[in-house]
Amino acid sequence: MIIISNHAEFEAFLGQELGISDWHLIDQAQVNKFADATLDHQWIHIDEERALLESPFQKTIAHGYLTLSLVPYLWKQIAEIRNLKMEINYGIESFKFGVAVTVNSRVRLHTKLKNIINLRGISKITIEASLEIEGQNKPAFIGDLLFLYHFNN
Repeated sequence: MIIISNHAEFEAFLGQELGISDWHLIDQAQVNKFADATLDHQWIHIDEERALLESPFQKTIAHGYLTLSLVPYLWKQIAEIRNLKMEINYGIESFKFGVAVTVNSRVRLHTKLKNIINLRGISKITIEASLEIEGQNKPAFIGDLLFLYHFNN
């Protein structure tokens, strides 16, 4: 895990891999809770029997947005950002879902510092992120995640 306490420490990683998270198992219970939270109960996510018979994956799959929602949890395993007033999820750019994540798959986040800008004391960070699926060649997603870090002086 890397520890960052200010803009200059972040900037030192420009163009470098920041790290890889631990593996996280996506099980049916997590998928069902996400379906309830988002009101997205499409059968391909929650109906295990139907998925076995009709899905090209032959099992249920995680919602794409569930995999994206894991970013804050997995990111905190890679970097500890200290000395903060506030952290803001600022945006997503050039983001694509690649491969479906079947239930009971393990995933982990890969990160690289793509860009950093000092906006009058606020660090705008662009992280190139991809979500690896254990045993798969293609990632579940790849894209640029933008964060604003308001460091204490």
